[in-house]
Amino acid sequence: MCGWVTMSHWAGHLCTVAKVSLLLLLVSAVFFQSSLSERVPEFALTKIEESDIKDGSGKEPIAGDDADPEDLEVFYPTHQWQAVRPGQAVPAGSHVRLNLQTGEREARLPDSESGKSDTKEEKRRKRLNKMDIDTNSFTSQELKKALAKMKESEKAERMAHEEEVRKKFRPIEQLKEEFEKLNVKMETDYEIMDKLISKFNSSASTLDEKVAALYDLEYYVHQVDNARDFLSMGGLRLVIEGLNSTEAVLKEHAAFVLGAALSSNPKVQIEAIEGGALQKLLVIVATEQPQAVKKKALFALSSLLRHFPYAQQQFLKLGGLQVLRGLFRQPGTSALCVRAVTLLYDLFVEKMLLEDSQHGDHAEEKVQQYRRVQLVPAVLEQDWCVAVPGLLALPEHDAREKVLKAVAVLMEFCRERFRGDAALGATLGLLRTTTAAICNGTQKPAADPSSHEGRGREAQRREQRGPSRPRQPCAAQELPLHSVAPFSTRSSSALRSQQEYTYIQ
Repeated sequence: MCGWVTMSHWAGHLCTVAKVSLLLLLVSAVFFQSSLSERVPEFALTKIEESDIKDGSGKEPIAGDDADPEDLEVFYPTHQWQAVRPGQAVPAGSHVRLNLQTGEREARLPDSESGKSDTKEEKRRKRLNKMDIDTNSFTSQELKKALAKMKESEKAERMAHEEEVRKKFRPIEQLKEEFEKLNVKMETDYEIMDKLISKFNSSASTLDEKVAALYDLEYYVHQVDNARDFLSMGGLRLVIEGLNSTEAVLKEHAAFVLGAALSSNPKVQIEAIEGGALQKLLVIVATEQPQAVKKKALFALSSLLRHFPYAQQQFLKLGGLQVLRGLFRQPGTSALCVRAVTLLYDLFVEKMLLEDSQHGDHAEEKVQQYRRVQLVPAVLEQDWCVAVPGLLALPEHDAREKVLKAVAVLMEFCRERFRGDAALGATLGLLRTTTAAICNGTQKPAADPSSHEGRGREAQRREQRGPSRPRQPCAAQELPLHSVAPFSTRSSSALRSQQEYTYIQ
């Protein structure tokens, strides 16, 4: 019985000791957990999250005046252990310990191996001490207000920069308005031609304004696309009607515009022949008109006939060759006669070159069209074999060259006429002798009385070019009037290769 009493006494004592030990262990664990949660927030038993809720104005609520002023207080460690108060921020790299006697956290600067305290944190602490920062001068409310002021300052700076840019540069809307006020606008060729046509067709325009409009139109209609636009806008019809004007200067410029639009433009050529341009041009050439008007009319006529066999047929039907032949009977028309001979030469060469080219379906059809142009009988009928050689008496070398080329083409069917023309033989002999003398350097080219101050065009060109190079030996070429092959057996290539007189520069 005594034994059981003794055992129960010791058992109760051991139980009491165990309870006390467990209580002490529990208290130590709670104290360690509270200390650890203060150092590392992740180990805290509870976590208070910031509220992202904002008031109705979109601004974050600012804490009241009861906020803890030590929330953002910075702890400045030294080489001695110092207590760290709750809420103080401990700099990185500091040594921190838990004082079990007082239950407080303590921190100090780490000891360097060299015994010196010149660590980065020490240097930073010294710099901060020099700044004389009051740890109690910045609260969370003050920091939030400072951030708000920074945003307002950035906005003000941005607005000031934009205002400065506005002062230096004007907006594009303002520039557009100013350009519209100045009527500065890029116009296309179509728009310009439309205005010029309207000015020419306006009854309110003066004669000078109409002439100026035609002068500008001539520049634009040289381009093929512009000429077709000119046709679609009705300008071609107005210009053809202008050929009937009683004002000579208006007829001259109208013919000039017409010739520019017709050059190498089949579509415009077709519309012009259907619009009666051919008849009006022949009337101008046949009637008494100023020479300047007739020159422009011949230019338009040449542009209409070239590479257009149908127009050439109509030209012969209307007696076009007879009209041109009439120029030889008028005094003071030598320049017009040379232009007429040049046109005749171009028509012959154009036909022969096409016949000598390689044939295809399209080319064969065009050859048939040219064969329907009875040019040779009309030339013989109008006695061009007599009229053309008479132009060799002209003093201009350029005119002589053009006439001699025409004589070479007419040689085939004017052979008998040329052989019986003693004046032609004498003229060719004189030209051959003169050309040989010029080539050998024993004679200078004769002055051109039609040029400025009695000087020929070639002499003027040589003067502009300066001293010429030594003259190369040359041989005077002549037209073989006594030994020519029949026209039917000769090709256009043989015609081009035949010997003919040419002025050697």
